[in-house]
Amino acid sequence: MLSKDSVIRRHKVPTSLVILVLLLVGWYYSLRRGPYHGYELDFMVPAGGQAAEALGPLQVGTARRDITIDFAAHDTWVDGNNNGEYDIWTDTLKPWQKVLFQLVNKRFKLYSPEEAVRSGDSYVDVNGNGRFDPVWIAGFGVNRPAKGVNDPQWTRAIALRNNGVTVVLVTLDAIGVYHNDFIAIRKAVNTALDIDHIIFSCTHSHEVPDTMAIWSGPVPVLNYETSYMESIQRKTVEAIEEAVAALEPADMYCATVKLPQEGFVHDSRKPVVIDENLNLWRFAAPGSEATIATLVNWGNHPEALGGDNGYLTSDFVHWLRLGLESGVPEPNGVEGFGGMCLFFQGKIGGLMNPLHAEVPKRDGSGTIKERSFEKAEHLGYNVAIEAAKALRGPEAWKNENPLLAVAGKTLYAPMAGNFKYGIMLGLIHEGYYWGGYAKTEINALRVGDAVVTTAPGELYPEIVVGGIEVKPGRDFEVPAVEVPPVRMEKMRYARQAFTLGLANDEIGYILPKSQWDAEKPYVYEKDQYGEENSGGPEVGPAIHAGMLEMVRRINTTYQHHPVSR
Repeated sequence: MLSKDSVIRRHKVPTSLVILVLLLVGWYYSLRRGPYHGYELDFMVPAGGQAAEALGPLQVGTARRDITIDFAAHDTWVDGNNNGEYDIWTDTLKPWQKVLFQLVNKRFKLYSPEEAVRSGDSYVDVNGNGRFDPVWIAGFGVNRPAKGVNDPQWTRAIALRNNGVTVVLVTLDAIGVYHNDFIAIRKAVNTALDIDHIIFSCTHSHEVPDTMAIWSGPVPVLNYETSYMESIQRKTVEAIEEAVAALEPADMYCATVKLPQEGFVHDSRKPVVIDENLNLWRFAAPGSEATIATLVNWGNHPEALGGDNGYLTSDFVHWLRLGLESGVPEPNGVEGFGGMCLFFQGKIGGLMNPLHAEVPKRDGSGTIKERSFEKAEHLGYNVAIEAAKALRGPEAWKNENPLLAVAGKTLYAPMAGNFKYGIMLGLIHEGYYWGGYAKTEINALRVGDAVVTTAPGELYPEIVVGGIEVKPGRDFEVPAVEVPPVRMEKMRYARQAFTLGLANDEIGYILPKSQWDAEKPYVYEKDQYGEENSGGPEVGPAIHAGMLEMVRRINTTYQHHPVSR
């Protein structure tokens, strides 16, 4: 007869295995579900499109926080072969991970540590934990450890209030931030401030720390630093609350100027469709030239430095903001406006970038083609010059009756490919919804005679401005699905219209379905960049439909509050 102890021993192992399996299932379920699974939006304020309170002067407030990562808490390194990568990548593994890898490598010969050591790379273990803990740069390839900081990164907020509605717009120097991380910020803001909605956007610099768990070394999921995102969230909450506390009456001026492709931006994917509009707002103390803030919206990847740069920077955005705030130095400089400049990214799918543009030097001595800080500086200052001229020029107009209205709706984007499986496994973009959907969001905002929409990723310009091509050989034999162009609907009543890209989320490239071209024969004779970083062919139609719906909601306000012109 078995003793009590022997029975316990017999059941100990299977019981432990069952508990382990349950813990793993629970952990996996939590990753797929995410922390805000039940969070949904579907609203417009003012309800019904008619302001509940009389229109008064627009109130504006701004605030910013420095979100530059703390280098003192990270390891420094020496790039022995000057290739921009840390070649002894097993140094990034935790002790138990290294033991496991060594066992696997011994069997399958995946890695030769002798070759890596010959690269001459080394690091200083600042925190003494026995592994390489650098600041990982986002964008381009993985395994880009930072060497230092060129200029600070920021979270900047501008609060708007009128007719009983309060909206805050936030722009962050980040490559992208997932929806749940933005929801956490909204939930942390003081509810007593009566903010109706907070809209976020990322500048998408490719020279800042990883905020998406995609670029943090050779094994990003294991190396991703959540503490940096927590720091961004905390500081952004502070900036939002301070901006609302700083609200004061302001006059609003708007301008739009066309920037040519040459010298400014290049579309590296056919068809070449570029939104040339540089959209501008300026807020000033009533009846004076004292500027509170300037806002810039333009579509171009901040990646003028390319993938070899090892220093943190907001790229051309830094010099653009500096130029509008403090002025552009001679030669051919302009006076700054003072106040705070906020840059909001536009439509950059396609791929809108300065890498292949030859940027003119301000002194007229030539152009800059190579990737460099010089190129980023001249590009940023050149855009600032054009913006300053437009805001001071005869085409700038005063937004006389700045009614505020905002609409928002949760959207479930049908995902495919790598994004779908990454979300299913809980590796990126927490929150999986059965059928292969990821939760995201679309907004529309009216500020008087200007209308703004949001897109939760890198939107192809043709979805907004038109020019979608339907050519033989495409993967889906469908007509253009994303019609009419969103701008057509926005400009039905508005005097100015633009789109904030990477807004409230980052779900990758948002392509027109009829231009999806991942299979041979290729429409443009060769494989083009885009599909591999997209959520799939159904994302474009879903985002387009959501944007149109939000614009049409906002357009109902024009029945009660027509344009001032």
